Amino acid sequence: MTNSAVINFRSNPQNKIRIERLAKMTKRPASFYYNYLLEEYLDDLEDIFLAEEVIKNIRSGKEKTYTLAEVERELGL
Repeated sequence: MTNSAVINFRSNPQNKIRIERLAKMTKRPASFYYNYLLEEYLDDLEDIFLAEEVIKNIRSGKEKTYTLAEVERELGL
């Protein structure tokens, strides 16, 4: 048994067709390409969307910011 999980999601038909065509041409399962995409781009997506969340929190006053001088002073630099 492999170490994997089943995930169901909706995609636009064009992306599904492209993945299926690529899978057929390369004789790999479509799941190989879905996993590849996740592995390659999930870190970037986390960075982007989590950063946007931090920006919203800063703008709403839920998260405090510090100047470089404050950080240096706190760290004794």
